[in-house]
Amino acid sequence: MAKAALQATPAEIPDKLYFRIGEVSRLTGIKPYVLRYWESEFPMLSPKKSGTNHRLYRRKDVELIFEIKTLLYEMRYTIEGARNYLENRRLSPAEAKAERQRSSGTAASSPMEQIRRELREILGMLD
Repeated sequence: MAKAALQATPAEIPDKLYFRIGEVSRLTGIKPYVLRYWESEFPMLSPKKSGTNHRLYRRKDVELIFEIKTLLYEMRYTIEGARNYLENRRLSPAEAKAERQRSSGTAASSPMEQIRRELREILGMLD
C-alpha cells in the first residue's frame, strides 16, 4: 500500500477525544520525533500529558499539525515563518503589523500592549 494512502486528511480524523503520538504520526505521516520537535517550535501545539507521561493530542492539535505540515512542506515556509503566520493569523492587518514592530523592537511596548499579547497567548492555549 502506498504511504500516501495511509495518511488521513483533516476531514478524516477519527472522532475521538484524544490521540497518542503514534496515532497522530500515522494520521499525518509525520514521524514522532518531528512531532516532539514541533512542540518546541510551535507554542500553540501543546498536547496534554497523561499520568504515565504519554502525549495526548486533541483533535485541534491534529488539525494544527496538518496546517503546520502544509505550511512547511507544501508552501515551503521556514519554521520561523510558519510560527509567525500561525501566531498572527488571528490578528487584523494593523495588529499584525504592530506585533511585528514590537517583536523587532521598533515600537515601545506599553502595559496595554503587553496585556493584549498575553491575552492572545492565553486564547491560543484555549483553542
